[in-house]
Amino acid sequence: MPSVTLLWLRRDLRLADNAALEAARRRGAVVPIFVWNPDEEAPWQPGAAARVWLHESLRRMSADLETAGSRLIVRSGDTLDTLRRIARETRADAVHWNRLCDPTTIPRDERVKAALTADGLHAQSFNSALLFEPWTIRTGAGEPYRVFTPFWKACLAAAQRTPPAPGGRPRRIPAPEVWPPSEPLDSLRLCPRIPWDAGIREAWHFGEKAAWERQDRFSESGLGTYDDHRDRPGLDGTSRLSPALHWGQIGPRQVWAAVQERLESSPSPAWAHSAWSYLRQLVWREFAHHLLFHFPATAQAPLRAGWKAFPWREDPAALHAWQRGETGYPIVDAGLRQLWATGWMHNRVRMIVASFLTKDLLIPWQHGARWFWDTLVDADLANNTLGWQWTAGCGADAAPFFRIFNPVSQGQKFDPTGAYVRQWVPELAPLPAEFIHRPWEAPATLLRSAGVALGKTYPRRIIDHAHARDRALRAYERMRTAM
Repeated sequence: MPSVTLLWLRRDLRLADNAALEAARRRGAVVPIFVWNPDEEAPWQPGAAARVWLHESLRRMSADLETAGSRLIVRSGDTLDTLRRIARETRADAVHWNRLCDPTTIPRDERVKAALTADGLHAQSFNSALLFEPWTIRTGAGEPYRVFTPFWKACLAAAQRTPPAPGGRPRRIPAPEVWPPSEPLDSLRLCPRIPWDAGIREAWHFGEKAAWERQDRFSESGLGTYDDHRDRPGLDGTSRLSPALHWGQIGPRQVWAAVQERLESSPSPAWAHSAWSYLRQLVWREFAHHLLFHFPATAQAPLRAGWKAFPWREDPAALHAWQRGETGYPIVDAGLRQLWATGWMHNRVRMIVASFLTKDLLIPWQHGARWFWDTLVDADLANNTLGWQWTAGCGADAAPFFRIFNPVSQGQKFDPTGAYVRQWVPELAPLPAEFIHRPWEAPATLLRSAGVALGKTYPRRIIDHAHARDRALRAYERMRTAM
């Protein structure tokens, strides 16, 4: 009887460069399976926006598998019990999957592997989510890196020794003699009952093919200007591949190889510098995942233990205004409204809104991280944790706490024409660029002619930034004194 391998899919929803799939295909017949049991990832079950992305991704993965002569088996329930049941149904002798580095999935996967091995199955995991395994990039003392620049240099050295090489895409996937039954995708109830997700569906194309089309377009028209445009939220200056990278519709090795190929015919030194800046951001993603692997408690606690003594404030009203994009600071409100509408926010704006929450409002970074977790389609525990701790000042290679972003000057610098604010805060659209980031300073006649009534058509500022900055620095000094 030919070998049958169960392919346990999670956040690796692609056919190309899928190490577990390729190894399973070499053994014989393959049964691709997705098991839905979000409670096994508690407290980090996929958020509402991420579930919308997952639903569409599974639908497209199913179609891609059918094109290759296979199909996707969808089940819900306890993962180990489900894998055992399907192994019996198909007489499988092996289970393959690609590794994840989250604090909740690692122990679960270890239990699954031990139990399947005890059952006599060949249980094996692979790497398809990272450029390098977390245990392979270490300091000279054998410790994990906590500072990005030496980590970046270590990754470059590792890539020089063994270039990250993506695998191919199979044309055909061997099928089993008998397929096990599958649950309907809709039975997982990933989509909301009340269709608030229309903006997400309008903003994105889903699946492996769409990810590659985005990568190709960016390589063609955005890579050479990445340095100049990546901090401008009003421009389409970034790849927007973060959701596809998180859900595995494209892998980091594929992105790295695609950029390296373009670098071989780089039209200019400036173009090459811009391309390397993009790869540097890809390695920031790597850094985040390595940190979470080595320091799993940081998903909820600061990496720098002294920060547990910081005098954070609980302010439900201010948090609610921040979540709704009603802080009275246009660049902050634009970012949070973009997030609510599309499930995504420009990275520069993510830093601005995080600084505002943690430093202007002194609200714990965990509250912001939780909101992002529920509203981002690219909600990634490693990236989310690193980003929030970096901005708050309590994480690896963090920004100094006294670096407090001024939301007005940040808006003027990175959205100089006000295009981003006009898109997401349309009630301010008639204002000229001079005042669109500080409408409270606009002459009353100008506000009237623009139809802007502060406190009515657009909220007044919930806090004065200068006062908030002084308060934050005093809080920081109290923590330092107590340490």
